[in-house]
Amino acid sequence: MSTCHLRAGDITAVINPAAGGRISQITYRRYHLLARIGPIPWEWGCFVMAPYAGRVRHGVLTWQGRTHHLPITSPPHAIHGLVLDRPWEVTDRTERSTDLRCDLDERWPWRGHVTQRIALRPDGLDARVEVHARDAEWPAWCGWHPWFQRTLTHGAPVTVDLHARGMLRRDAVGIATDALVPVPPGPWDDCFVDVEWPVTLLWKGALRLEITASTDYAVVFTQRPTAICVEPQTAPPDAVALDHFELVSPGAPLVATMSWTFGNG
Repeated sequence: MSTCHLRAGDITAVINPAAGGRISQITYRRYHLLARIGPIPWEWGCFVMAPYAGRVRHGVLTWQGRTHHLPITSPPHAIHGLVLDRPWEVTDRTERSTDLRCDLDERWPWRGHVTQRIALRPDGLDARVEVHARDAEWPAWCGWHPWFQRTLTHGAPVTVDLHARGMLRRDAVGIATDALVPVPPGPWDDCFVDVEWPVTLLWKGALRLEITASTDYAVVFTQRPTAICVEPQTAPPDAVALDHFELVSPGAPLVATMSWTFGNG
């Protein structure tokens, strides 16, 4: 399907169902918020990460005594789930909102599907993702991965105001461990625990964006010169190995919500 264009007040959004059901761009007044840093699926826009979020070490997922091998999408690890590179079906659409669905394919050991709803309001955006199991219980964790422009057409480069109980130490290959450490100065490519929402992005002189979410975790990435990421997640990367995942079963999906609210910078 072609792109979906949403509008509410001074906000417009372009949804691309064929490209992982992602928000290709969102514009508030004259400012384009989302960035593209490369051609691969996890390098642009804002997309859903499901049925897992972040990295899975070497693509190995072991649960209930069985080991499953996920595609190595960012060698040597699996990364960001299995719906960002697949077309989504639009199940409902209005001027301000779009509902989408994506069935999990054979790369995931269990059968199920993911739904998302993207809805605009005059001062922001509300999003919801659900991970559904079809006929068995299995582990899941999910989230969103937005790429925000570091610099807009006006104003200062973005700053991030984030408060959390701590950060998970990464090991030598960049995977989060279960060791909680104080938050150091950036730049970051790290998972924060017990995030105190909202996280505020400020392009001083241009725009303020407050991000809230139902999740306890967020991965924050500030290591690129042109873009940053604030990624609400229901669990940390490699969540099954860290025993921080959720269980989904038929009729009992994993649900997460996220909201963005815009204002003057």
